[in-house]
Parts: sequence; structure tokens; C-alpha cells
Amino acid sequence: MATGGAEAVALHPSWAVLKDAVEVIRPWQAKDGSIDFSAEDAPGRADVEVELERMIAAVRDIAPLLPHDAAYHEALVADLRRWAAEGFGVPDFLDSLLAFQPAADRRDGLEHLVVFPMYTQNGNPARNFEAVALRVVWPEWLAELERTRYDNPMFVPITFQDFTSGYDTNSAVLFPETVAVREVPERFTWGAIFCDREAARFRKVTEAAVDTLGLELPEEAARLVADQQLAQQTFVLWDLIHDRTHSHGDLPFDPFMIKQRAPFWMYGLEELRCDLTAFKEAVKLEAEGYEQGRHVQYAILFDRLFRFPVTGDRVRNYDGLGGQLLFAYLHKHDALRWTDNTLRIDWARATEVTERLCAEIEQLYRDGIDRPKLVHWFAAYDLVAGYLAPHPGSRWAKGPDALDLTQPPRKLVDDVLPDEFPLSMFYEALAKKLRSVIASTKGITADDTTQVAA
Repeated sequence: MATGGAEAVALHPSWAVLKDAVEVIRPWQAKDGSIDFSAEDAPGRADVEVELERMIAAVRDIAPLLPHDAAYHEALVADLRRWAAEGFGVPDFLDSLLAFQPAADRRDGLEHLVVFPMYTQNGNPARNFEAVALRVVWPEWLAELERTRYDNPMFVPITFQDFTSGYDTNSAVLFPETVAVREVPERFTWGAIFCDREAARFRKVTEAAVDTLGLELPEEAARLVADQQLAQQTFVLWDLIHDRTHSHGDLPFDPFMIKQRAPFWMYGLEELRCDLTAFKEAVKLEAEGYEQGRHVQYAILFDRLFRFPVTGDRVRNYDGLGGQLLFAYLHKHDALRWTDNTLRIDWARATEVTERLCAEIEQLYRDGIDRPKLVHWFAAYDLVAGYLAPHPGSRWAKGPDALDLTQPPRKLVDDVLPDEFPLSMFYEALAKKLRSVIASTKGITADDTTQVAA
């Protein structure tokens, strides 16, 4: 089946019409996606209907390029018309969401046109309309690894072709959970990650960090940072293994911690566990002759050490915490040193020590199966605090006697400080150096990167 050719959707004349109509409607929408016609400066109903018809016509014009999405596009038009018929209230796009099944047909280069009222993680928190033209990344070597070794039937790696303004942000995912629906489906069947944005962001921040810190890279690591396509291939493998790890292993709790309220270091350890599991598997793959295995190891170390700790604010920044912990663990076990204003990494030892941290977290999880929730939270806190200094004003750092243990565990989360584990002096300085570079990666795609000399 034809996929429509190179960037067929984004080059179609009706794509520009669709984008424009969506961008006109978005400012009229409230946070829940509805339009309040009684609000000051509200549009007229007829104005909204005109833009909606432009959206529908554009979708129908583009749809023949994408016969594999015919059922979704028909359901999409029906959902758009129902939204209008019901007075442009809170959108309900459950029918079209259920009709969109990208994981059922993962072919390298296959295109999709996606339109939903949705929020974008790390982007726009409101359920405004978004339109995205995207392409699936599913090379044969990855398909074979997924089929034989890392089964993950819901995972869909993708790249941007073009997008509306909700994705001109730091969002690098397309998840069904973000779509406005009348009820949550019993289960979701796919999750998509933009490997081109991940790779472009990784390359730009890593290049700046390496230059700032005076770090000498091995030739293959320098090639990874210089090559966008190589970085994208690296990230699809990292994401494949990371994503499935959330539901594999000795898990004392819901792996995604859905509908739970937990201290942010629990989320930080879970995300780090998944990354370190990917690292450990990458070591095995490298030994078996997979070039991508070594690249995944470099990508995890560089992204976790350089970008994660200094990205975002300091309010319960669980990904930042995981990066801080990895750096401190490597430093305290002499796998890296910051001497004479230069960062040096013992690459062989870094591999050994990173796998050791993975083993410590896995042991924490195994032991947690036999612990009450609060005891497990304290054990996890002790693991982190063994390498990262807690805030001097922390009640949790003082131990159980400093907390009101008559309260249920979820209430004790209120005693966690927004920045329970502040940045070290090293990272405070690095954050200042990289601030403008990190800010510049907002909305980045592969087209925004330039090839760096290896």
C-alpha cells in the first residue's frame, strides 16, 4: 500500500488550510475545549461553523492519501459535526480516538494525519485542537528486535512532518490519554513518541554541554552527536525498551502509578529504572554486534547527565532528580571526575557503575513487595539521600518522627518540599551555562538541526 510519498500530507495544499482553520479556532476554546459564546470577545457561532467546515473539507481532501486511516478520518468528521450540533461544548472525540489505531500497522515511512482536541504533555495544558502530520519510524532491524526480544505492541515511534502551535513546545509525545473524550476507554492500544524531536534536542544540548565541560568524546559518541538520523535510530531503540520496562520486573506498585499520589522521587526512580534497564540491555546488544547498543548507552548517559537535571523548573522535577542521582552515583564511584574545570569520564567504569545503580534500584523494588507503602517510600528516600543532599528544611529528611504518621500516606506527600533535593553547585553552574540552549530547543525538529562536525 502506498504511503503517499515524501511528506505528501504536509505538502498537500489542504494541509495549510487545515492548519489555518485549527489556529483560528484554538484561541476561541476554553481549557476544556469548549467555546463560551457569552464570553467577552467571543466569536459568533457562524464564524466557528465556517472554520469547522474548512477543517472538515481539508481532512476530506487529504484523506485519499492515507487509505489506511479511512475509518479514523470518517469518525473524525462525524465527531467534528457532533461537536457543532451539540453547541460547541466540551468536545467528545472518543469514537475517532478508538478508530485511530497506528500500532496495528507499523510500517517504516507510513504517514498519518491526526486531528484531536487534546492537551500536549510538556506543552499546552488545555484541550485545544491540534493537527499533526507525522511519519512512522519502523526500520526492519527494530521490527525484528520488537518481534523477537522486546515485545511492545503499543509502541509507535514517529517523526514530525508539520504541526499546529500546541506542538511548538517541548512536547515530544502523542498519547491517547490526552484527547478529550466522554469516558476513558478500558485500555489504550498505542502510544507514540517523536524520536526526531528527542534526537534534535539531545544533540543540541549535548553539544553545548560537551563544549562547556571540556569533555573529550570517543569517536563513536561524537558521531552520534553529529548525526541526526543516527540519533533518531538510537532513540527509537531506547524508547522501545524503556516503554515496555514500565510493566516488566519486580513491581511493588502500579508501574505507571496511575491514580496514585506518591512523592516525586518515586516517579524519578521509576523513570530512571526504565532508562537504566535500557542501558543494561544496550550493553548486551553491543556485545552481540548491534551498533545501536553502544549508541543507546551514550545517549542515556548524556541526556540524563547533561539535559535532564537542568531542564524545567525545580518543582518536583522527577526526571531532573533521576539525572542528578545518576551523576552523583557515577561521581562517588569514580566513574567520572570534575577536576580543573574539566569533566572526565572513565567509559568502561561508567558502564559497570551504571549497571550497579540499576541493580540497586531493582533490589529496592524487590524488597518493596514485602513492605507497606510508607516504609517503601522511606526506603526509596534513603537510597536517593545516600547520594544527593536533601534540602536543609526537609521534614522527610528528618525521618518518620518528624511526620504525622496518623495521616494516610497520600497526605504526607504534602510535606515533600517542591525542591526536596536541590541542585548541586556543579549543576547550578551548568544550568546557567545551558539555559539559553535548552530554551532554544522548544519546538525543535530535525529540520532545525545542523550537522555538527564529528
